[in-house]
Amino acid sequence: MSYVKASTRYKRENKSDYGREKIEILYQDQWLVVINKPSGLLSVPYPGSKVRTAQSVLEELLRKQGTVNSKHKPYVVHRLDRDTSGVMMFALTEAAQQKIMNTWHKMVTERLYHAVAEKNPKANNFSYDLSDSGIIDDDIAQNAHNVGFVPKAGEVDNKGHKFKTVHARTHYKKLITGSSHVLFELSLDTGKKNQIRAHLAAHGYPLAGDEEHRAHTDPFHRLCLHARTLEFDHPFTGEHLLFEVPEPEEWASYVQKGDKHPQKPVWEVHEKPQKEELQLGERKLTHKQASHMDFIQRGKNHR
Repeated sequence: MSYVKASTRYKRENKSDYGREKIEILYQDQWLVVINKPSGLLSVPYPGSKVRTAQSVLEELLRKQGTVNSKHKPYVVHRLDRDTSGVMMFALTEAAQQKIMNTWHKMVTERLYHAVAEKNPKANNFSYDLSDSGIIDDDIAQNAHNVGFVPKAGEVDNKGHKFKTVHARTHYKKLITGSSHVLFELSLDTGKKNQIRAHLAAHGYPLAGDEEHRAHTDPFHRLCLHARTLEFDHPFTGEHLLFEVPEPEEWASYVQKGDKHPQKPVWEVHEKPQKEELQLGERKLTHKQASHMDFIQRGKNHR
């Protein structure tokens, strides 16, 4: 038995394709494949996991094509968070994987995300608002539950130690500013775990639907982060390729309209955890671990 997040329970009960999410192949050749990953599907398995992932779904599709063998299968070159949707690339040979990873920052010429974020510029002791465009370059740490966050100045863990951080740079632009939310366009100089989510949350703009970073709205019952554009020079042919999948149209209209009467997120409505059976490949958590896993500050105290 295991305790699971209220938002996960909600998705299991209400998301029509929960556990059966499909991917769309946008491009495929002998070296690489580009897909459109849906929200809710892990990109790749974590150590010891046997759960369904974009990588395993893609491998099954290639198997049906009759093209999979021990040397020709999906290899990881980058990742998207489980609840992030959008354009993603896999290599199809080990040699292609190494070349893509070794030349990633040179071959990828544009990688854009769109996100809906709440407006709360006074959060986390930041007394200033973000300008219409700019760069966020705060260092990022990981809490005890592997969630990225920006430590406040002088902040230490429960042992009195400074948090180990990595440098991160996020370019942002406000595309639409509404009364309650903002539609952002973002690109990354660095690809740190939870980078966009941590950077915007630290400056008072948690992404809508972001349970781990204490969002107060959950309008689409998913994390409102989408990898919209991937543009690159093909590492073997030199061809310039551009793939773009727009975020849901409802995001822009929601921001423009403004959320005058936001409903409580499902994790606040159903915040009492309930016991559920472990799904194949899931880790068993103690009640103490599970009760703290969704809150960054609590995660810090259990580091």
